[in-house]
Amino acid sequence: MPTGLLIIDIQNDYFPGGKMELEGSDQAAQTARQMLDFFRAHRLPVFHIQHLATRPSAAFFVPGTPGAEIHAEVKPLENEIVVQKHFPNSFRETELLQLLQHHQVKRLAIAGMMTHMCVDATVRAATDHGFECLIAHDACATRTLNFGGRTVPAADVHAAFLAALNGSYGKVLSTAEILAKGFVDLTEE
Repeated sequence: MPTGLLIIDIQNDYFPGGKMELEGSDQAAQTARQMLDFFRAHRLPVFHIQHLATRPSAAFFVPGTPGAEIHAEVKPLENEIVVQKHFPNSFRETELLQLLQHHQVKRLAIAGMMTHMCVDATVRAATDHGFECLIAHDACATRTLNFGGRTVPAADVHAAFLAALNGSYGKVLSTAEILAKGFVDLTEE
């Protein structure tokens, strides 16, 4: 089954010193880089997603700022596709679906940020569009949230959202498991 790599919003504002720092962003990006290196080495399709805020009140991912740039760890090569979006769902009002269809992708290996927002929205939409999703839990990151006077630690947010996706919307696996023989079809090399 033709597999493509989808790297969602691994952008500077999510890293230390950024405007919306996530917990574990450095480690998640390093792990996403392992996936990226694998896909590049095997000449498999790679799709970078870049969120650009369009709301006047946006606090991060403001177009033209260093924070909106894709992080150096997963910086796209000139020949790699970059899809810019303005909503959590990477398919909404973008050409992502058409690009995946053009490249005959049927399965997506997914890394990105934030687990509870753009990764979740994109995985659900991808499944609705008929794609098989493999979510790399160790190549995603999120942040601590608050609700109803309660603080929900980032690790719990991450686990809860991945648990909700696992099974119904895809397979949540480690990067090593995704890259193991059998999940990524290398027959088209």
